[in-house]
Amino acid sequence: MTVLNLLLQSMSTSSLLCLVTCIVLLFYFWAGSKKSVLRMPPGPAPLPFIGNLNLVDLKNMHKSLMELSEKHGNVFTVHFGPKKMVILTGYETIKDALVNQADDFGERAEVPIFQRISGGHGIVFSHGEPWKVMRRFTLSTLRDFGMGKKTIEDKILDELQALITHFESYKGNPFDTRIILNSAVSNVICSIIFGKRFEYEDPTFLTLIHLLSENIRLIGTSQVQLYNFCPSLGFLFGAHKTVGKNADDQIAFFKGFFKEHKTEFDANNITGFIDAYLLRQEQESKNSSTHFHDKNLEHCTLDLFGGGTETTSTTLRWALLLMMKYPEIQRKVQEEITCAIKPGQVPRVEDRKNMPYTDAVVHEIQRFADILPLNLSRVTTTDVNFRGYCIPKGTEVMPLLISVLQDKTQWATPYEFNPQHFLDASGRFVKKDAFMPFSIGRRACVGESLAKMELFLFFAGLLQKFTFRPPPGVTEAELDLTEEVSLTLSPKPHRVCAVPREPIV
Repeated sequence: MTVLNLLLQSMSTSSLLCLVTCIVLLFYFWAGSKKSVLRMPPGPAPLPFIGNLNLVDLKNMHKSLMELSEKHGNVFTVHFGPKKMVILTGYETIKDALVNQADDFGERAEVPIFQRISGGHGIVFSHGEPWKVMRRFTLSTLRDFGMGKKTIEDKILDELQALITHFESYKGNPFDTRIILNSAVSNVICSIIFGKRFEYEDPTFLTLIHLLSENIRLIGTSQVQLYNFCPSLGFLFGAHKTVGKNADDQIAFFKGFFKEHKTEFDANNITGFIDAYLLRQEQESKNSSTHFHDKNLEHCTLDLFGGGTETTSTTLRWALLLMMKYPEIQRKVQEEITCAIKPGQVPRVEDRKNMPYTDAVVHEIQRFADILPLNLSRVTTTDVNFRGYCIPKGTEVMPLLISVLQDKTQWATPYEFNPQHFLDASGRFVKKDAFMPFSIGRRACVGESLAKMELFLFFAGLLQKFTFRPPPGVTEAELDLTEEVSLTLSPKPHRVCAVPREPIV
């Protein structure tokens, strides 16, 4: 008699039924797991509990994922602990997903830290119909208040003059540009949101910028990343709680502004985004299913304030650092500015067509700096057949923007700062399809045209007035271009000398 027969004879009916049930369940889960693996894109074999976290440096996740792409291809699966994620790399792959199959990859993933901040409201992290309504309204309102038009250009130039005055106050001595550039850039979006700018010393304004900067830093930490991968471990960390509190504090400040606007509201005098929202809210007051409620106002404002401040100001910090690092490029930009702009005049958007080298440098700064290397992740809206694989509905997908901006098939020297990437043999500016720092497709940045205008006008205006040099005792070769990793990639803390140029007569 076999051991199995003896075992079966010794078991009660209930025990035998339990054993059979366990075997069936194990087979079911094994088969389902095997089926999933066969359908999903390949990737490194996961370890129990930690998945592939042994292969990923959470402090430099973009670099780790790029290294894994070299081994596993442009479409691969990574297990971040219990969370399974598909990674997309390379220009052609990401274009296929976000443009050619835009509907399949069009939803934003529900990332725990961003759910804590937004609750699914606003523009960036909302879904479905609420997202469509808020995005459509926001784009329309931004255009109404001058995005891409001369009215907002004038506001940028007014802010540029205030920034120049601040730079002049240092009389060529070294200073840190982080807070002042954050403030100047933020004032442009504030003029659209609130209908006014703030003085650089305004304590409320500085507090809002500080809270934003701290959250940008914390969201990129390994503690928050681990919280995103496994929220049940959140009790081990405190960083995500600080992020949530900071966002709540920002919204508390915004509510004060909302109260002022509601008190002074005049439907015949709409001064900014908040007034436009309040007008729409009033128009839809009898619609019980309206999306124009206070939560969306709070989080649309938070999204616009954050998006309109951080990335553009960080790009400008990279711009000034790179001009100090490569003085010959700075000189060529200044020579073109002198030739293209008449004495006593400031750069205008219309001048860009006559300034191909400056335009190329601005684009190359964005490509090289690569402010958002990971992009914000998406989620598949249905079972998706993509490049020979089947990605199940509800799978989180991360398109790596760094892999596009450093794609060896698209850029001659992808790891070097080289404005020639955007110039032809005759020195004319050349657009590149692989230039996508604002992402592409349905979830591309709503403020892209505003950011492009700001970058050109601030950059050209500052280089018209100043030559940027390292502090005394620091050579160009000693300037460090290693990025500081947070939610964005920013330059390490450094100081700048803004030396006034001789006026052109």
